[in-house]
Amino acid sequence: MQDGGVSMPEVATLESQQVLPSSEGMASCSFGPFKLDPSTGQLRKGDAVVPLAPKAFTVLQHLVTHAGQLVTKDDLLELAWADVHVGDGALKVCIREIRRTLDDDPRTPTYIETAHRRGYRFIAPVSTEHLSALTPGSVTSGSPGVAVVSVPETHYARSGDVNIAYQVVGSGPRDLVFIMGWVSHLDYFWAEPHFARFLHRLAAFSRLILIDKRGTGLSDRVTELPTLEQRMDDVRAVMEQVGSSYAVLVGVSEGGPMCALFAATYPEKTRALVMIGTYAKRLWDPDYPWGPTRESREVFYRQIQEGWGGPIGIDERAPSMATDPAFRAWWATYLRMGASPGAALALTKMNAQIDIRDILPSIRVPTLVLHRRHDRCLKVEEGRYVASRIPGALFIELPGDDHLPFVGDQELMLDEIERFITGARPRASLDRVLATILHACVDGGAVQDFLEHAARECDWFRGRALSASAGRLVAAFDGPARAIRCASALTDAGPRYSAHVRVGLHTGECTIDGDEASGPPVELAARIASRAGSGETLVSRTVCDIVGDAGLPFADRGVHDIAGYGEWRLFSV
Repeated sequence: MQDGGVSMPEVATLESQQVLPSSEGMASCSFGPFKLDPSTGQLRKGDAVVPLAPKAFTVLQHLVTHAGQLVTKDDLLELAWADVHVGDGALKVCIREIRRTLDDDPRTPTYIETAHRRGYRFIAPVSTEHLSALTPGSVTSGSPGVAVVSVPETHYARSGDVNIAYQVVGSGPRDLVFIMGWVSHLDYFWAEPHFARFLHRLAAFSRLILIDKRGTGLSDRVTELPTLEQRMDDVRAVMEQVGSSYAVLVGVSEGGPMCALFAATYPEKTRALVMIGTYAKRLWDPDYPWGPTRESREVFYRQIQEGWGGPIGIDERAPSMATDPAFRAWWATYLRMGASPGAALALTKMNAQIDIRDILPSIRVPTLVLHRRHDRCLKVEEGRYVASRIPGALFIELPGDDHLPFVGDQELMLDEIERFITGARPRASLDRVLATILHACVDGGAVQDFLEHAARECDWFRGRALSASAGRLVAAFDGPARAIRCASALTDAGPRYSAHVRVGLHTGECTIDGDEASGPPVELAARIASRAGSGETLVSRTVCDIVGDAGLPFADRGVHDIAGYGEWRLFSV
């Protein structure tokens, strides 16, 4: 398959997310300042009852009791409108009512996250009075009334004689392997709300594969320090275990060099490389003057020896959260669970020996390097250096001084990652953009089946299907060539569904807000489509001019007077 410049194989999905219990027998669920009581059908904020329509309450209750899990639109429609045939519009109205009630901004959600065209996920921590009803996969802390974190199931892959822990979340069209730096612990990823939200967002556009490196977290402890090559083998073992032959690698900090080496060694297994707050060498050198000196490393080694068990390094890694008591407690626990004091010291010393400067030029996969401008742990010059040594790499400097990617403005970072990997702009943002609009008119045959197929085709060609109903498909693309190829695939597929397909394309500046697009290009594309014959794609002169000499043949269909838009020369693909 093609996702518009990205060749991706079919992979089996593996959804291992554990869910909170159903509402049956549950006295109440709490999240943020709200308390949801299924027995009374009431939502409360403090002592006040918050008005919420019955269907909205039903949908919210289902999302809350399945916190952390993607709930499909079909499931919610069946739940709330079992005896009535309604479209997605009714559900969207219901979700908007819930968001207004919770004061939840869909662009930066606290409670309900949209999985584009698939459904919704409740992302806030939830507490319940009946913790005994939780599934074994759920993690709880303290007594009833404290946060309950839904944690994906942990599996193990054998890498030589070592067991490597991994989790799989989401079922997106591309695999993404996420490697955290320094020490890690898979279960404790999910115990910190900011981290959980960061991972949920990655899983919204991928099948997310999380790994504890050997010697850390839930993976086997080892007697000898692991090399980068061994850690590469561990990643390969996990990918084979989950049936992933081709993945995007995302490495944070020390995870970056390992992912870089993997990309250089196994380009056939690496779709793309993303390095966040990373480096090429961990010690100062005349040719690498940004690295810490050996003396400063020795100071840090002593801090580990004398202070492990506390929030070591938090001031450099998460300055914006360093004074938050809950975050400090989580960070200290996360480090303790990630490695023992001796293992942490040994791993830190091993990382000090990393030097991948010579292998960077051999990386040939698409690469994105992200670095915050005032990162206190690793200097931004280090990220610039890494990007400058990788042919064709894209370097993006972000504002902020936090090193941990899930602390600070994570949305800005996630937007860049999603844009780089999928080629699509963030789906829930309001944007005035230059886009190529595809409008397809479909009649005859299995129209709905064709529209579902067409929406998938748009994804594969790196577009966004904005609407697909009533015999029409509207989609936006960030490049006209991909839109044209997608249109050709749609017209070719029409006969398989006994459907007559007519497509119109135009490029211009539009407003795209979530799943809706507006502006003259949208209307003009529709009017162009109305002039196309069955199985034909017509494009405006604007599209033809932008594409230029891209190997796409066009036939001049003459000048057309389009009401409200004047005369336009159209071309058939």
